[in-house]
Amino acid sequence: MVQEAFRQVLTRHRAAVLGKPIAHSMSPVLHRAAYEALGMADWSYDLRECDVAALRELVSGLGPTWRGLSLTMPLKAEALLIADTSSEVARRTGAVNTLVRDGRAWHGDNTDVVGIRQALCDAGVIAGVVPQAVVVGSGATARSALAALADLGVPEVVFVVRSDVRASTLAQARDHGFRVVALGESDGAAALLESPLVISAVPAGAADSLAGAVAARVAEGATGSAGQVLLDVVYAGWPTALAATAAAYGARVVPGIEMLIHQGAAQFELMTGSPAPLEVMQRAGRAASGLGAS
Repeated sequence: MVQEAFRQVLTRHRAAVLGKPIAHSMSPVLHRAAYEALGMADWSYDLRECDVAALRELVSGLGPTWRGLSLTMPLKAEALLIADTSSEVARRTGAVNTLVRDGRAWHGDNTDVVGIRQALCDAGVIAGVVPQAVVVGSGATARSALAALADLGVPEVVFVVRSDVRASTLAQARDHGFRVVALGESDGAAALLESPLVISAVPAGAADSLAGAVAARVAEGATGSAGQVLLDVVYAGWPTALAATAAAYGARVVPGIEMLIHQGAAQFELMTGSPAPLEVMQRAGRAASGLGAS
């Protein structure tokens, strides 16, 4: 009780991650590690469960000590609507994963794009040389993936989806100038194996049937593209079925914690105005996810 009371007195700047569900989030691990490394004892970072219907009222009711919010599923589209101002990348993707206090207003940004792009670059993806990428899913995270792929100069995107590609995502892909192909899971399994770059942008469990279809093709003698990189944005409950399948046929698999670390570092800088201690956040995030310090 005394320690908690002291923390409340000491805290002058507050931040949190919002979403539903939210208990699995590793964002507090990253931000708190950064605060500790930089001696920022007057900053706190917490978890708050919040659904779409409650987001506007929650944000409007936050006091002046609140400096920033991280937004995860299912809040990213709604956060764009309630932001007073927003970055070009947030408007382009139709998604806000970061709200930063700017006086009495809230500014919306999307650091998922830089998170995806930097995680891919760390894995050896070189801008301007990848001819095609497969994107699994077509929601808000897929739109961030499209922006990252556009930054990397990828000319063609193959969507692998259970039904139709969302209209807003398809429109964004065309705005980027991508050649676009849309496939269901059956044909998508073959396309995934043949592509040099794959981004799974769906929640945990959502690509399990696709993983089964890929595994079945591998069992029949199909092989993966040489040097393939597969980024799965899921970071809790690792590895996913798709990640395990890809690793088994020889792909270089990038876990979602790498994306989370880089997008969290960008959020930290937006919220605090200080450079993020990236290596500290990498060690903390990898340790928390059970991946060690590789």
